[in-house]
Amino acid sequence: MNALSSFELPVAIVGAGPVGMAAAAHLVERGIRPIIFEKGDRVGAAILEWGHVRVFSPWDYNVDHAARRLLERASVKIPIGCDLPTGSEIVTQYLEPLSKLPAIAAGMRLGAEVTGITRLGHDLMSNDGREAAPFVIRYRDRTGDRREVVRAVIDATGTWSRPNPMGSDGLPVPGETEAENFIAYGIPDILGADRTVYAGKRTLVVGSGHSAINVALALLELQEQAPNTQVIWALRRDRISRLLGGGLNDQLPGRGALGLAAKQAIDDGRLRMLAPFVVDRLERAGERLRVQALLGGEPRIEVVDRIVVATGFRPDFSFLRELRLGLDPAVEAPPALAPLIDPNFHSCGTVPPHGIEELSHPEAGFTIVGSKSYGRAPTFLMATGYEQVRSIVAEIAGDREAARQVHLVLPETGVCSAPAVSTDAVSGCCGGPAPTDSDACCVADAVAKEEGKSGCGCGAGAKAQDMAAAG
Repeated sequence: MNALSSFELPVAIVGAGPVGMAAAAHLVERGIRPIIFEKGDRVGAAILEWGHVRVFSPWDYNVDHAARRLLERASVKIPIGCDLPTGSEIVTQYLEPLSKLPAIAAGMRLGAEVTGITRLGHDLMSNDGREAAPFVIRYRDRTGDRREVVRAVIDATGTWSRPNPMGSDGLPVPGETEAENFIAYGIPDILGADRTVYAGKRTLVVGSGHSAINVALALLELQEQAPNTQVIWALRRDRISRLLGGGLNDQLPGRGALGLAAKQAIDDGRLRMLAPFVVDRLERAGERLRVQALLGGEPRIEVVDRIVVATGFRPDFSFLRELRLGLDPAVEAPPALAPLIDPNFHSCGTVPPHGIEELSHPEAGFTIVGSKSYGRAPTFLMATGYEQVRSIVAEIAGDREAARQVHLVLPETGVCSAPAVSTDAVSGCCGGPAPTDSDACCVADAVAKEEGKSGCGCGAGAKAQDMAAAG
């Protein structure tokens, strides 16, 4: 990356969400000119698609430090403290004021969809002089196809535009595409714009993360207003305890509250859960859908009016075909980051702060940040992305020491999920901050063992896996 720092060229940021805009703020603080490409007509366009949702992290975690400093110098007041903002509030009260600062506004390219990125004069296979060549951004706006030459590229496009399908094999189930008018992906505005779609209807929610919890709880609130509303929540794996989260052990109360509220609804009988539930086929049944599935391995048929698929998202690499990417074959994250976030090995809810060392690709000068850097791993905190871009921008500026420092402490979830291990293995950490040092076991585990119990069994694996998390 340092090989490109002598060029008097701007740095490209693709995506004007929270992490992309944080990257712009850090570049401005370093005296480097950013150019931000956003295919939407506004900053935070993807966030506005779930703008009705209240996030589980407070303002203090949602505002990047460099961005706050720039705004304060411009006498622009933005929220601070423990209030939980909605997606729309993050855009209107934080991202839009940041985008209007002159040093950032000068590089904003709204309505600009990046269609390809390459090295000037080099295709994917060209070696000679590759690292010294600047990048070329090809993009399309209302005037047609255009290009920009830059010295480095930060991809902060996220994954929102690529929701996972319903199939447990990663593909749409038969009939899913044909039933698209009955299916929503992500987090529809059930209590607002989409209320009439779900009121008094029978809805199947498929998914096991915080998005699915949000959807289920919104449907239950709608049920109080429209009593005929029915909610079925299907998990592809029988992991209800993990789904419900750390509850009171979660250091982000808003996140813990989601799990507690869902558990109460199950206990009250207002929410019917099916697990493990694997959809095999969808068929139209008049104005309803006939869902053929396996419940615990046994055939099951459910007839519903609507389906909400909240099974996560996946990255789009289509416009990066001429760049040399290093991706873990399973997680689709950089190989050094993948072991920290792969839920197959360890998932506790937080990931150790990481930066340029974990995010580098074979293509010097190119990085992927934000939720897209996690590939297909399930969850991501904005604060993690802010630490990523702080490190990356320091590297672009030639400050290798700062790039390798850690400037962030993340809250734990209270969730512990890992392969079964011997109870005398105590080197791991999950479910809470280490009571003494980084090699200590998690709080829940340590307290249990002090009481003579076996603990939660999260002391497994290498240090990278010990601190791993998914959300």
